[in-house]
Amino acid sequence: MRRTLASTAVLALGTLSALTACAPVDEEPTASDPGSSPSATEEAGVDPAECVTDDMLLEPGVLTVGTDSPAYEPWFVDNDPTNGEGYESAVAYEVAERLGFSEDQVTWTKVPFNTSYAPGAKEFDFDINQISITPERAEVVDFSAGYYQAAQAVIALEGTAGAEATSLADLADLRLGAQTGTTSLTAIREIIQPAEDPSVFEDTNAAKQALDNDQVDAILADLPTAFYISAVEIPGSVIVGQFQPETGEQEEFGMLFEKGSPLVACVDAALAAMTEDGTLEAIETEWLSDVVDVPELQ
Repeated sequence: MRRTLASTAVLALGTLSALTACAPVDEEPTASDPGSSPSATEEAGVDPAECVTDDMLLEPGVLTVGTDSPAYEPWFVDNDPTNGEGYESAVAYEVAERLGFSEDQVTWTKVPFNTSYAPGAKEFDFDINQISITPERAEVVDFSAGYYQAAQAVIALEGTAGAEATSLADLADLRLGAQTGTTSLTAIREIIQPAEDPSVFEDTNAAKQALDNDQVDAILADLPTAFYISAVEIPGSVIVGQFQPETGEQEEFGMLFEKGSPLVACVDAALAAMTEDGTLEAIETEWLSDVVDVPELQ
């Protein structure tokens, strides 16, 4: 796996600790035990390096990994998942290595976020794209164990009504927006419940442009993405605060698989080993930022 330094802007944000995320959930199908695949309890005793067989793969001898395009920082760097830079790219290559794949045996394919969790056959072995594990999605796809714990963050321009908010109730009277299909959009509708219907954007770039153009007072994204937006992409923007979705239980990102994929057990075994030996935490520290000073919105 390649371990290069993050961009200067991301490094300036500091080292990471416990952040939270923003993956879509609006139009998905539903399930009972979100994070568990049939193999989720079977990773103990599984050697990831001996686990994968060709019949588990889309293409024998090749690990096909999906993600969206553009692929945003700090999850990927320079919109290039193949360079091993950024949190999710680094995690994907580390998992691949533990499964016995060299870098040149990993291939990437474009998968629009909103189609990744649709039912049916997949053109990837797993997809890694800040996809939150939800019961709805788990009805029709399988997930790995969580590789990142996530929270929602609110971004606004300095000196605007959005930047003045100090609670979720303060947000309810504002013009809010988020990417379609994300847990951020669901959080707006179900938790904040604004007086005005939220603006729905095709991708994060469109949401950022709307904020810059004063079409919305604030946008929502996962916390690491919010840090990058505020520090690098939108001068004069601030992170208003963060909050946990739904009941306050920790939201998690998981790698997504075709329903019934036997590869889930192998990936879970790799993730378990990465957690146990500290590799996953080290990747998080390298590529994500410290959120200690971000206030909690209640």
